Amino acid sequence: MLAMGVGSFAIGTGEFVIMGLLPEVATDLGVSIPQAGHVISAYALGVVVGAPVLAVAAASWGRRALLVALMLVFALGNFASALAPGYLSMNLLRFMTGLPHGTYFGVAALVAASLARPGQRARAVGWVMTGLTLATLLGVPLAAWLGQHFGWRTAFVLVGGIALLAAGLIRREVPAMAASVGSSPLRELNALRNKQVWLTLGIGAIGFGGLFAVFSYVKPTMIEVAGLPLSGVPVVLALFGLGMVVGNVLGSRLADRALMPTVGGVLVWSIVVLVAFVFTAQHVVAGAITIFLIGTIAAIGPALQIRLMDVAGEAQVLAAALNHSAFNIANALGAWLGGVAISAGLGWTSTGWVGALLALAGLGVFGWAVVDARTHPSLGHKGPVKVV
Repeated sequence: MLAMGVGSFAIGTGEFVIMGLLPEVATDLGVSIPQAGHVISAYALGVVVGAPVLAVAAASWGRRALLVALMLVFALGNFASALAPGYLSMNLLRFMTGLPHGTYFGVAALVAASLARPGQRARAVGWVMTGLTLATLLGVPLAAWLGQHFGWRTAFVLVGGIALLAAGLIRREVPAMAASVGSSPLRELNALRNKQVWLTLGIGAIGFGGLFAVFSYVKPTMIEVAGLPLSGVPVVLALFGLGMVVGNVLGSRLADRALMPTVGGVLVWSIVVLVAFVFTAQHVVAGAITIFLIGTIAAIGPALQIRLMDVAGEAQVLAAALNHSAFNIANALGAWLGGVAISAGLGWTSTGWVGALLALAGLGVFGWAVVDARTHPSLGHKGPVKVV
């Protein structure tokens, strides 16, 4: 669990650190801050594309070998990103770096769930995801500090080094596990025939976008609107990370008790805290507290991961990987729509309204999924499947 958690720590740091360095990246590459936000979207697009492609292509791989290979590709992508000469190359390299992200988390979640005690699958997945949430608490502020003092490129060198460490730990500590009997690309693709899989992915792709609409522009928002000094940015990023840790722990425990109510409850909570950000962002302390609360929206992650495992039948690898495609569609969608609102002159705090509307739309998809599951109960819950 620790070895896989270090891998998720590396990925989480690499994914989120750019959001704390957008002004530096924009200045160095000669573009505006909203344009620099496209680098975030490029990485997210890489996750969206890479998760299904790699999950299907590597369906028959041993779990440990696949995790090591994915982590090595991620390390290479970050080292290359540190050497990007311009805006176009940076976008292309971030796209490449995002390719292994979803499949890594999907396979790691399956391994964790297969080793969990009965009734504790979400908690086991939460342990793996803890690396991701700790990245926002420790890795991102550290990398942001390095980027501000030694140049943003050093942040990606740090991420690449952590990824290499993770690859070594996984190779040494994770048991050798074969793919499930009969695994094949065709069997994995069967997951795409289930409406509940698509609805669950839709909840994450739309409803989780609100978090990214705000967080993608949290640094310039807090500096320009609240008057936060530059030295305070790592503190705000750490508060967001602490919120993610708290949300991940509480969300995984709640999901083991009541799965779908947890999903719906987190979406309602998202609307509340994202609207609150619009009114608290003018004040340093109130805005920082709200950023912490926005981080707790991560509570939806373990719940959606388990829901996908339940409805995907035997197509476990693809479904688990697609969960992170959905989250990164949310990443790209939130960052893009937040940038559109800012560029349209609606102000930095308009990202809170954008986020709340995305959470509300996600709640609508959730309602659709609940109604459909009641209408077609055989598709709404297939129960746990032995995957390793």
